[in-house]
Amino acid sequence: MRDIYYFISDIHLGVKSNIGLKEQETILIKFLDEIKNNAKELFIVGDLFDCWIEYKHVVPKGFYRFFAKIDELVNEGVKITYLSGNHDFWYGNYFKDEFGIEIIHHPIAREIEEKKFYIHHGDGLVYKDTGYKILKAILRNKVSQFLYSLLHPDIGIWLAKKSSVSSRKYTKRKNFSPRDGLLDFAVKKLKEGYDFILMGHRHFAFTHNEGKGTYVNLGDWIKIFSYGEFKNGEFKLKKFYNINKKQVIALTEREIKQEFAQE
Repeated sequence: MRDIYYFISDIHLGVKSNIGLKEQETILIKFLDEIKNNAKELFIVGDLFDCWIEYKHVVPKGFYRFFAKIDELVNEGVKITYLSGNHDFWYGNYFKDEFGIEIIHHPIAREIEEKKFYIHHGDGLVYKDTGYKILKAILRNKVSQFLYSLLHPDIGIWLAKKSSVSSRKYTKRKNFSPRDGLLDFAVKKLKEGYDFILMGHRHFAFTHNEGKGTYVNLGDWIKIFSYGEFKNGEFKLKKFYNINKKQVIALTEREIKQEFAQE
């Protein structure tokens, strides 16, 4: 029975991490296998890839096993809703043509089981991040994308990957603000009447209750391997994989909280 809504964010396929590129993809495929029989909808809340630059006739190599699994889920009736993030914002028609998945480039409001959801990757909400907002406007501009597409794909994709690495290093060094811009934004949206605000971007999984509403940051699939699950009006933040034990996990709610506390 397909009655569960799943939410994941910040997978960053292709990133160089301590678990290895192939292993990271394998873990994600195992997760998709686990949910394929009961998932009604899968929300990918940004940064599925660490870098994605799509040309008219060329896409980045790799990820064949993941694409095959996505195709399998779609063919079996799982709806996939995909919001782009700050690392995978440059899309053409590949996902639509191959899998029938429309890429959404803006936050969305949805009602699920009579609960009001607001879903946003979270980029652009950090305080003191004007530089990124300007860069985002430039990179998502159609003229800029056309000019960039004139570069040979080997050069264009290489430059994009280098930029992605540089951006991550810059973000780690920069002191944006002692306040959490994403949390402050979420609190404002909850006061507007939403039941759940879901975001990623921070690579830190946690929940925050405000009145009758809840803000959830979904974490990532680089170190935390966390995801959200919504069923029968209840939202749960869970973990799929223990990076230290290198094994898929099925923990109780108490153990999951302990796992998050150790991150």
